[in-house]
Amino acid sequence: MSTYHEQQKISNTIRLRAILEESPYFLGEFFRNIANTTSIKTRVVYAYDLKIFFTYITQHHKKLKGMAFEDMKSDCLNDITVDDIEDFLEYLTYYQKPDPLCPEQMIDIQNDAEGKARKLSAIRSMYNFFYKKQKVKSNPAAIVDSPKIHNKQIIRLEADEVANLLDLVENCDTDAMSNTQKAHIAHAQKRDLALISLLLGTGMRVSECVGIDIDDIDFRNSSVKVTRKGGNESTLYFNDEVEESLLDYITQREHQKNKSEQEKALFLSNRGTRITIRAVQNIVKKYARIISPSKKISPHKLRSTYATSLYKETGDIYLVADALGHADINTTKKHYAAMEESRRRSASKYVKLRKD
Repeated sequence: MSTYHEQQKISNTIRLRAILEESPYFLGEFFRNIANTTSIKTRVVYAYDLKIFFTYITQHHKKLKGMAFEDMKSDCLNDITVDDIEDFLEYLTYYQKPDPLCPEQMIDIQNDAEGKARKLSAIRSMYNFFYKKQKVKSNPAAIVDSPKIHNKQIIRLEADEVANLLDLVENCDTDAMSNTQKAHIAHAQKRDLALISLLLGTGMRVSECVGIDIDDIDFRNSSVKVTRKGGNESTLYFNDEVEESLLDYITQREHQKNKSEQEKALFLSNRGTRITIRAVQNIVKKYARIISPSKKISPHKLRSTYATSLYKETGDIYLVADALGHADINTTKKHYAAMEESRRRSASKYVKLRKD
């Protein structure tokens, strides 16, 4: 039987093929070229973004307007200019497209700077490939300015909010819940506590959490094996409080009546199958909105809470990057730049030019 991650890879491969079936044929060469240097998830995102780009081109480009995807060749890229790409980025701010579930109705689509930058990255990567292959005369995407992405404030839980969250999950004692809600939560209480404790205690991604098999837990070393974003395996370590919650849950899990004997997943749904990412998101939001109504807390915000706490305690940005599984240290620095600035300011207090 395939593992969760192998199944996800197969599912994404099928999804990629489906998108490429509805895209210009020549893109297949580009995707075969980047297959060994990118994850399948990245390729799916690139394929989706490039399909949007070429849909726009065939609807709005002066020369290529009305051309069918099957008639497009790579030399069509020579007809696309810097202005065309910049117009596309402006178009992404707001546009409409048919609702997949109800084609006669239109749905509104909006993209912020991050969404535009992601699509520009896909276009640049495609042009870079065909330019190196000498299949296009120029590379207009290379000189298009990236949208300016403003740093967003890190949304996280404070120490007292973390304690309140764990107390809430553990005790289910709040006037904000009805008796029916409390009864429903009590059924999954040990699982939810173990899940949220693990997210807060390791900073793992929600996709890494749902992919954990029960055999990935090593209580002798207080560690768990996860498959990172790019497909690499990594070992994360947890503290005694997380270990206690995991042991309590696993004991309950063993007696869950509707689970299959072959089910390897650590965290199970109420149906006895591997829990989904959406389910974890809903679990976190369900509790978090009670203890912190003004903050939109998601599993990713629990990851930010862990990272912020680790950085405050150690001041080691490289340790934070490694714990989070960031391949590029700049990704971590970008989020914690303000905290680094504060530390640099405090450095002036420790160096004196003249003794008092």
